[in-house]
Amino acid sequence: MAASGLAATINAHQRAYYLELHRASETNRIDAWMGWCGNVVLEAQSRTLQNIHFLIEETRFLDRLRDKLNSRQEKAPLRMLAEGPDGFQGALIAQSYRSITGATSATATRDLADLVSLGTLNRTGENRYAQYSLCFG
Repeated sequence: MAASGLAATINAHQRAYYLELHRASETNRIDAWMGWCGNVVLEAQSRTLQNIHFLIEETRFLDRLRDKLNSRQEKAPLRMLAEGPDGFQGALIAQSYRSITGATSATATRDLADLVSLGTLNRTGENRYAQYSLCFG
């Protein structure tokens, strides 16, 4: 999971940070700088709360699945969870499942069906258009 907190938020707005810092250094007026910093602190707080909520949901999710998945089946959800609250980029499809787990096509089909029936993944689409997302519910 990516870093969180104030430093990560400032880093996400690095260009604006240096621009605002430069503007503030040109005069003795710091009200615009303080306003910008205040907004960044609020965004950092929001990101931190989002990360906390995600970690709680992730823990509940993994507790619910404990001892229900084989080691191969665990790989895909763990890989998806590793992306944190921002989520897994791109949909999980059978091909990406095979890539993550090393499973054959037939095994991937069975595993994905099993993961859906266990409530680990939600499935949208059919056949080759099927996509899977984590089911925190």
